[in-house]
Amino acid sequence: MQISFTPMRLDRALSVSRQGDSLTINGETFDFAPLQEGDVLPRAAVACDWLAADVTREGGVIRLTLILPHGPDAPEATRFPQPLSLTGDGPVPLPAYQTTATEDPVP
Repeated sequence: MQISFTPMRLDRALSVSRQGDSLTINGETFDFAPLQEGDVLPRAAVACDWLAADVTREGGVIRLTLILPHGPDAPEATRFPQPLSLTGDGPVPLPAYQTTATEDPVP
C-alpha cells in the first residue's frame, strides 16, 4: 500500500492503521480489498473526509492520498511529506503534527 499526503492546516487529529487491504482512519475502517488491478475507486464513492483523491490499485499496490493535518508550527517534513510505502500491518507512522507541544490537535 502506498499513501501520499496533502498537508493542510487543521486542528483535528489523524490516526491511521493498516490491516491488509484495509485502513482504519480515526476509528473507521475502509476495506479496499475489492479493488482489482487497474480499478479506480472515485473519491466521492468513499465516505471519508480524510481521503483527498481517488483510490487505485496499480501493480498490485493500493495507492491513495490522505489529508495530513498539521499545526501552525509544523516541521518541513510535515509540510512537504514524502509518500509512505507500507509493507506491514499496524499503526501508520505519520509526520509530526508540529514541532512544539503548545497546541495539540483535537481528536
